Amino acid sequence: MDLLTPITNFPGVGEKTALKLAKLGISTPYDLLTHLPSRYLDRTKLSSAAHCQPGEEVCLQGILSPVKNQFTKSGKFIQMATFTDASGTLPVIWFNHIFLSKNHRIPKPVALFGKVDFFIGKKITLISPEIEYTNELGFVPIYPETAGLNSKWLRNKIKSLIPILPENPIPIESPIWKESISSLHFPINLDLLDYKTRLELDELLVHILSGMTQKEKRLEKQNAPVMQIDQKKLKHFISTLSFTLTPSQNQSIQEILFDLTRNISMNRLLEGDVGSGKTIVAAIAAYIAHLNGYRTLFLAPTQILANQHYQTLSKLFDFEIGLYTASQKKFNSPIIVGTHALINKVFAKVGLVIIDEQHKFGVLQRSKLATTHTLTMTATPIPRSIALTLYGDLDLSVLNRHREPNIKTWLVPEEKRNNSYTWIKDQIHTHKSQTFIVCPFVDISESSASVKSAIAEYDRLKKVFSPLRLGLLHGRLKSAEKDTVMSLFKNHLLDILVCTPVVEVGIDISNTTIIIIEDADRFGLAQLHQLRGRVGRGELPSYCLLYSTKDTQRLEVLTKTQSGLELAEADLKLRGPGQIYGTLQHGFIPFRVASFANPDLILKARALAESLLPDLPKYPFLKRLVDKVKIPEYDTSS
Repeated sequence: MDLLTPITNFPGVGEKTALKLAKLGISTPYDLLTHLPSRYLDRTKLSSAAHCQPGEEVCLQGILSPVKNQFTKSGKFIQMATFTDASGTLPVIWFNHIFLSKNHRIPKPVALFGKVDFFIGKKITLISPEIEYTNELGFVPIYPETAGLNSKWLRNKIKSLIPILPENPIPIESPIWKESISSLHFPINLDLLDYKTRLELDELLVHILSGMTQKEKRLEKQNAPVMQIDQKKLKHFISTLSFTLTPSQNQSIQEILFDLTRNISMNRLLEGDVGSGKTIVAAIAAYIAHLNGYRTLFLAPTQILANQHYQTLSKLFDFEIGLYTASQKKFNSPIIVGTHALINKVFAKVGLVIIDEQHKFGVLQRSKLATTHTLTMTATPIPRSIALTLYGDLDLSVLNRHREPNIKTWLVPEEKRNNSYTWIKDQIHTHKSQTFIVCPFVDISESSASVKSAIAEYDRLKKVFSPLRLGLLHGRLKSAEKDTVMSLFKNHLLDILVCTPVVEVGIDISNTTIIIIEDADRFGLAQLHQLRGRVGRGELPSYCLLYSTKDTQRLEVLTKTQSGLELAEADLKLRGPGQIYGTLQHGFIPFRVASFANPDLILKARALAESLLPDLPKYPFLKRLVDKVKIPEYDTSS
C-alpha cells in the first residue's frame, strides 16, 4: 500500500472518519503509523477468575460464553456472559453494547481487561471490560484520541498495516524502520528508546532536507568572502590565552573556520549556557577575519554588554578595538563592538558579523546581514532559532559548560516574601555577597500599581534592608550614571542593586549570589534564564528567587532545569517556534515525534541530510516526504 496516499484510500476509512483523523493530524497511512501511543497498559500479568477481588483491575484469558441481552429490574438494558478459565468462572456485564450479542453468539477464546466489583446480588462481576479476540497478551498502546475514534480503533487499523510495511524506506541503517514502527505500537517490553530515537531522527531528517533544498535556491544569490586560515598565527594566538580551550570550543572553532573558507555566507548559531566560553570562540573567528583583511562587527543588545565585550576583546588583541554606541563612536578598527546602531551604518570590507544574545535582535534586523558571514550566539535559543536549525537554514554549534552552575531556583509565594528578605540579609552578612533585585518596569506609571517598578522598589527597600547599601540602575539613566552605578557595584561599594532587566546580559560579577525577579510571570523563559545567569559565577552557592502569583506552572520549569535547550523546548511547547521565515513569534511546527531539545540528534540528522541530499532522487519515499514539507520563503519586504 502507498503510505503517502490519502487516508480515505485505506480500507474502512470514509470521509467522515477522515475528518475525525484530521483532528489528530492524520491525513495519510504514514501519519497513522507515526501517531505514537502516549502510554501503555501492562497486560503481561494474568489474573484468575476464581481469585478476583472487588476494586481490582484484572487481565483474564479464557473462554467467554455467548453474550445475551437482558433487562434489569431497574429497566437497564445490559449484556451478560460468563467467563471461564482453569480456576473457575466469573460473571461479565456490559451496558448498551448490543453489538456484542450479535457478534459473540458462540463460545470464543478471549482476553478481557477491566475492573472487578460487586453487582447484582452482591456478586463479584467483571464490569464493562475491553475484549480482545486474541491469545496474545502484552503492553497495550493507548493513543491520543478524538471523539468517535478510540485507542482500540486506532490500534486495530495500525495492526492491519504492520504486515505490509516496507522494511526500511528511509535510509537509516539501525534500527530498521519497520521494526521500530512495530515495536513502538506493539512492544514486547518497554525498552523503546532506540526505536523512538529512530523515528525522531526520521522526522528531523525530513525537515532538515526540506530546508536544505530551499536553502540551495537562496544561496545561489550569495557571494561571501572566502578566507584563508593561517594555522601558524592561529596556534600562536590560542597559545597566548590564559586558559586551555575545551573540546567543544575546539570543535565549534573548526566548524566556524570551515564556514569562513567558503563563498557561501555562514549562518551559524553558537549555543552555550552561561560560562561555556562563547566570547573567545567568537574572538578567534574575528581574528581570522582580521588576518584576511576583513572587518568584524560585534553586535550586543545593550550598551552595558557592548562595553563589556569591548573591554574583554581589548585585552585579547594587540590592536585597538572600536566601540560604536550612543555615547562613543570609535570605529576605525578591524573589530568594532556596538549596539543595534551598527546594523544601519555602512562600513568598508565587513567580512564577519557576530551577534551576541541573538534573541534580542529582530528577524528583519538580522536579515540585513545576509550578504556576509554571520555568527549568532545565545545561551537560550528562542524557538525560531531552533526551528531554523532544524529546517537547515541555520547551522548549529554547541558548547558545553566548564562546570554546572550551583544555582538553586525557588518560586516564592507572597506570604513568604518577608521571610525571604530576612534570609537575604543573613546571606549578605554571612558571605559578604551581593544581590540583584530585578523589576519589570522603571516607574510605576508604566503599568498598574500591582506591578513592581524599580524606582518605587528602590525607595521601599532602602528601609527594608537598612543599613545595607542599595543602588538603582535602569535604562533612563544617562550613560555616565549607569557606568558610575555599575562601577560601585563591581567594586562592592553596593550590597544590593535594584534594577530593570538592563542587567539581563553582560553583567559578570562573581560576588553576586542572589537574584530576585519581581513579577516573574511578565518575563519569557529565555529572559528569566538569562537573568538567572547573572549569579552562580563564583564558588559560593547561588540563588534565584522568582516572585509571582501568576503563571506559576510555567515558572516551575525554571526550578527544575538549568539547561537553556530544555527551557527552549518548554517555550516551544507553550507557544511554538513562530513562523519559520516570517516575523511572528508563535505557532507550531507539525512535529509528531521529534524533540527540539536534543542538539546531538539534530547534528546527527544534519550530517545525514548533507550526505543524502546529492542523491535524494534515489530514495523516492524519502523525497516524497521531503516534498510534502512546506516552508514559506523568507520575506523581508516589510
